[in-house]
Amino acid sequence: MCHVIVTCRSMLWTLLSIVAAFGELIAFMSTDWLVGYPRTPDAVFGSHGTTAAGEAYRPTLGIYGRCIKLPHTQRGVLCGPYAIHFGEIASGFWQATSIFLAAGILLLCAVAFISVFTMCFQSIMKKSIFNVCGLLQGIAGLFLILGLMLYPAGWGSDKVQLFCGPDAAPYRAGLCSMGWAFYTAMGGTVLTFICAVFSAQAEIATSSDKVQEEIEEGKSLICLL
Repeated sequence: MCHVIVTCRSMLWTLLSIVAAFGELIAFMSTDWLVGYPRTPDAVFGSHGTTAAGEAYRPTLGIYGRCIKLPHTQRGVLCGPYAIHFGEIASGFWQATSIFLAAGILLLCAVAFISVFTMCFQSIMKKSIFNVCGLLQGIAGLFLILGLMLYPAGWGSDKVQLFCGPDAAPYRAGLCSMGWAFYTAMGGTVLTFICAVFSAQAEIATSSDKVQEEIEEGKSLICLL
C-alpha cells in the first residue's frame, strides 16, 4: 500500500531542491556572467535614413554566449552563442567550467525530479531516498564549486579582453563587472549544500514516531507539520 507522507520539512526540502536546480540551469544558460565596459556603436540608422550616434550600452559575455549591439542596425542588442562547438569556448578553463557545471546541474535536476515523488516513495533498494538525494546534492555542490573556481582563470582569454579591455587577466576582470548570472550560480551552489544538509531533516520528519502511528492506524494520506 502506498502511503503519501507530507511534512513541512520534506516539502521545504523539495521546494529548495527545485529552486537550486532551476537557478543553476538559468545561470548556466545566461549571457550575463561578465558585463563589459560601456561603449557606443559607430553609428545607427535614424528614422529618416540618416545616421546618428549610437547610444552607449554595456555588452555581456557568458560561458558560451554573448550580447552585443551591432553598428548600422536598428535591431538593438543581439544575443546568442559565440561558440557553436565545444572547442570554440573562450578558454580551456571555461571548457572545464562548462563540464563541471553541466555535471552538477544534471545531478541537481535528477534530484529535483526524484524529490517530487518522495511523498509516495521514501526508500530506494532499502536506502532512504532522502539520504541518497542528499549525497547526490553534496556531489553536485562539489562539481559546482570546482566550476566556479576555474571560471575566473579564463578571464585572460582573447575573448574576454575584447569585452573587458587589455587589462583583463586570470582572476582579474579588467573593466568588466560581474553579472547577475555569476551571483545566481554562487547562490545556487550555497543552496545546494543547504539542501544536502537539510535532506537529513526531511528523512527524520518522514520517519518519525507520529508518522508510524498514522501508518498503523491505516491512513494512506499523512500530513504533519
